[in-house]
Amino acid sequence: MSADYVVHGSVAVVTLNNPPVNGLGLVTRTAAVEALRRAESDEAVKAIVITGAGKVFSGGADIREFNSPKALTEPTLHTLIATAENCSKPVVAAIHGVCMGGGLELSLGCHYRVALPGAQIGLPEVKIGLVPGAGGTQRLPRVVGLEQGLNMIVSGNPVLSEQLAQTALFDKVFDAGADLVASSVSFAEGIADARPLPKVRERKIDYPNHEAFLQFSRNTVKAAAGAFPAPLACVECVAAAVTEKFEDGLKFERERFLALAQTTESKALRHAFFAERAASKVPDVPADTPTRSIASAAVIGAGTMGGGIAMNFANAGIPVTILETKQEALDKGLATIQKNYENTVKKGKLSPEKAGQRIGLIKGTLSYEEIAQADIVIEAVFEDISVKETVFRQLDAVMKPGAILASNTSTLDLDKIAAFTQRPQDVIGLHFFSPANVMKLLEIVRGKETGKDVLATALALSKKIKKTGVVSGVCDGFIGNRMLEQYLRQAFFLLEEGVLPEQVDKAIESFGFAMGPFRMSDLAGNDIGWYIRKRRYVESPEIEYSKVPDLLCEQGRFGQKTGAGWYDYKPGDRTAYPAPSVHELIAQNLAATGVERRTVPEQEIVERLVYALVNEGARILEEGIALRASDIDMVYLTGYGFPLHRGGPMLYADTVGLANVLERIRGFARGRHGDAWQAAPLLERLAGEGKGFNG
Repeated sequence: MSADYVVHGSVAVVTLNNPPVNGLGLVTRTAAVEALRRAESDEAVKAIVITGAGKVFSGGADIREFNSPKALTEPTLHTLIATAENCSKPVVAAIHGVCMGGGLELSLGCHYRVALPGAQIGLPEVKIGLVPGAGGTQRLPRVVGLEQGLNMIVSGNPVLSEQLAQTALFDKVFDAGADLVASSVSFAEGIADARPLPKVRERKIDYPNHEAFLQFSRNTVKAAAGAFPAPLACVECVAAAVTEKFEDGLKFERERFLALAQTTESKALRHAFFAERAASKVPDVPADTPTRSIASAAVIGAGTMGGGIAMNFANAGIPVTILETKQEALDKGLATIQKNYENTVKKGKLSPEKAGQRIGLIKGTLSYEEIAQADIVIEAVFEDISVKETVFRQLDAVMKPGAILASNTSTLDLDKIAAFTQRPQDVIGLHFFSPANVMKLLEIVRGKETGKDVLATALALSKKIKKTGVVSGVCDGFIGNRMLEQYLRQAFFLLEEGVLPEQVDKAIESFGFAMGPFRMSDLAGNDIGWYIRKRRYVESPEIEYSKVPDLLCEQGRFGQKTGAGWYDYKPGDRTAYPAPSVHELIAQNLAATGVERRTVPEQEIVERLVYALVNEGARILEEGIALRASDIDMVYLTGYGFPLHRGGPMLYADTVGLANVLERIRGFARGRHGDAWQAAPLLERLAGEGKGFNG
């Protein structure tokens, strides 16, 4: 049973009981409807209170039933709401903790609503590409007003109950610390005989000149929504609440909900929603695996990465010590951190007091002995195995037993790094993305001897520092950078056919990437890729690379930091200006290789770069480097600027159809640099079976 039934005097209390957030799944809906009908038929019961077990009222629809027949099986959420609304006895929603989505819609179907302060009230459906589907767009504006209602629905952001206390949403907001059930039962007793029973659906929305406001909202939302259709659909649903009869508005909302549920944009957002939750689950590391305490941290290196990593710990309230070899480098790193916090304060995103507290948690040192007692240490030094060896041998010598030794390496062999120590079970990869204090992705690299408790600790830590942790096995480049190498190879091969950097970037950015490959390379530093390619030439001489990026680096054009890369830059200006000298370099290479310049359509540019990601992703999945296709998508959505509305490279391939992707890859394999296009066996197999990467 997932709805408890208890009678207090003349008041029946129905408690939704479906941990962790009392999701309104089929079993819970069925039990709640039965409880309401039981209370209605009991002559001793004069009023009914609906509340939630534990710390929340209800988080809404049960996400475990998304996309399953259970979501549409009777009693549906509409039926549950109608049962409450049509009850002949007053039904009071007693709200605490969280009242979101379908939970809020249920409460709006009740005759009265009471709440504790601090409860989060919201309709977040727009964040998964939908409109509220059980009357939320019709009822909420009727109780909080047109403007407030529209803002809440279009943004999906929650509002605290006390901020809505003066609206018709709540009949009473109790004092902090009040006993919710006792107070709600007392309230219910007080209104038990009141008639007629108030219904939100019968309220009118009175807003002078609503046409002008709604048109202004349409224009504003359309400009901000980009590729996503749901925000504008939310406006249209709210407009229906103002201009249509309630039942007609409800029908309009339901039609929009069902239509949006079929869009690729909503499917992509829902995929990302589930993928983020799945990423924290590792089959052989149970949820109850003991974790190590992380009460203090240390970072080796005060450069851009090291400083950003340290800020993550300070932001989470964990004291952190940064170690450098020279005072000058340490001072520079600490000054950069201070400036970063000052800029955040100037933007109004952080109070001066909180910034001061966070800065106070960060200290610097030149001595390994001063970090010896840290619970975790993260190395963020130059990407060279001999440099890493020096650091890890030193850490192994000084760090206390049980300390976690982590490397921020982006490509190097973590097992080799772990072998530099006498405690490989304590070594793990924590690959942050730049800027480390901003980017959500944290690649958690599991070595062959990494302890399960260390992995569990890293996953828990990623949540504490507000990162999306994705587990990767050990290989060159792990998940993200291994795929990125194939993406960049194709971008560089296009230059050999006469395509210009700005043409490639325009095509990829039109597809939806935050930044094209050449602007991205200029930002990261072209010398980094050059250094990796030089290592590849020795380790993997059979792999073919374009020589154009090497020719660029030989001219010292390393990107924004040198004022010139694939683009030209002006002092104090990050704008990428087309570079005539790069155009000349490409033309010279065409002449030297005897290749005739051709016009490459935008679609081909996108397919070559994105399908290169997909093909390598399939290899990574088959090798077990990634646990699931959705993990690969999370890496690219949160770390590489892949367009959210497309759901990540693997879901995008599923959307296009793997047979269609495979056909294009086979076509590219017959062209120039065809060796780079050997189809991954997993891609071939799934395409042949008519399946997708995500099932």
